[in-house]
Amino acid sequence: MNMQWFNQHGIQFTLIAAYIPLLATVTTTILSIVLARATLRYAETTDKSLALAREEFERQWSPELHIKLEMQSSRKTTIVVTNLARISVLLQMVQLRRLDMGVPSLRSLLNEPLVGGTTWTDQLGQNLFACTGDDYQGQIAAAVAFYASGRLYRTDWFRFQVEVRHGELLRLEPVNIAARRAHALDDEEETGQESVKDVVQVMAAKA
Repeated sequence: MNMQWFNQHGIQFTLIAAYIPLLATVTTTILSIVLARATLRYAETTDKSLALAREEFERQWSPELHIKLEMQSSRKTTIVVTNLARISVLLQMVQLRRLDMGVPSLRSLLNEPLVGGTTWTDQLGQNLFACTGDDYQGQIAAAVAFYASGRLYRTDWFRFQVEVRHGELLRLEPVNIAARRAHALDDEEETGQESVKDVVQVMAAKA
């Protein structure tokens, strides 16, 4: 009786024992796939986190200045330069130009340190009228050259709508055009060339 039962079920046990390695292999394969997908997700998340950290670092420590011209009265204007980054810079030159002119009308040399997060202000005096003349209605642009981390940079041209009549300033308003970040100038020759180029014209030429 026992031998008969063993002979009947022995084949089933043998089949089960033969399938165990196959089941183990399938289970291992499935677990490997799951772990591989989890690893890929973790790697993608890590890459995105590193990219965000790098972008945040560059945003905070790359030099970035904002320029604003303010009308105090019909004969008095000021220039306000704000350091939006954490890195300190050394202001070297302020440039003003009319957009219908090929070169800046004013180049004022400076040697002013500007700590990150602070603002530098100066009176333009007659310099604005030297740029516009006694009668002018249109746009002018301002840019600043500065040193940061041992390299010379120049900001984008910040534009302003201005109206001058009989030597009196009637209107001075910023023009909302997206500006690029400050870019490095490699040498004196490039400084001389790039300082008179309107970035908007350069971008239009490349388009």
